[in-house]
Amino acid sequence: MRTGFQQELGELEANLQEEGAIVLRALRGTLNALETQDVELADEIIAFDDEVDDHYHNLEKKIELLLARQTPVATDLRLVLAVLHNNIRLERIGDQCVTIAKLTKLTSHLDMKRSLIDGFEEMGSRAEEMIRIAMDTFGRRDVEGAKALVALDELIDRGNRNVTKQVLALASEPGLQEWGMRMIVVSRCLERIGDNAVDIGEQTAYVVTGEFREFTDASHPDGRAL
Repeated sequence: MRTGFQQELGELEANLQEEGAIVLRALRGTLNALETQDVELADEIIAFDDEVDDHYHNLEKKIELLLARQTPVATDLRLVLAVLHNNIRLERIGDQCVTIAKLTKLTSHLDMKRSLIDGFEEMGSRAEEMIRIAMDTFGRRDVEGAKALVALDELIDRGNRNVTKQVLALASEPGLQEWGMRMIVVSRCLERIGDNAVDIGEQTAYVVTGEFREFTDASHPDGRAL
């Protein structure tokens, strides 16, 4: 029975990694749609979220069944809880991609500022890298590797702050105001994707150490990593 249980745990992790790959596809498509202002591609991303949701719900059901039939303890229980947590984070990243795709459609007829769009590509590429690192380090139980997400997240945070400054500077350009306000939401979505990747990384530390601690200490002004 123990062998079967370990096999089920392995299947949960494999399903989670599959969901991570699907979310990465969604994010890349979202960034491409934003970059090219491709409304049809944005529609595809919105429809593709059904696949993300299907994986999310299927994995959630598998976890519920496993918990109902088994009584995992210690590291096994932490792993199940971490997979459940990360499943939620990946589904949220999918939702954030949908929000960006919808905003791409909503603003496709408006004048835009090219430099801001180029900045989103940089932020989005970093977010992609963070998701890959988060999923890879979770699979390898690499706590130190997961902690590297903090530095990458700060780069996305800086990009988000820069977007806000640029949009505020558009106040003197009436034709760009509506577009700029919508782009603040796009920037915030990319920033939240980075945060979700960090959350996944923190679950790696939880599985390995048995303690949940955020990688950064919000109670200190410098937000230093633990």
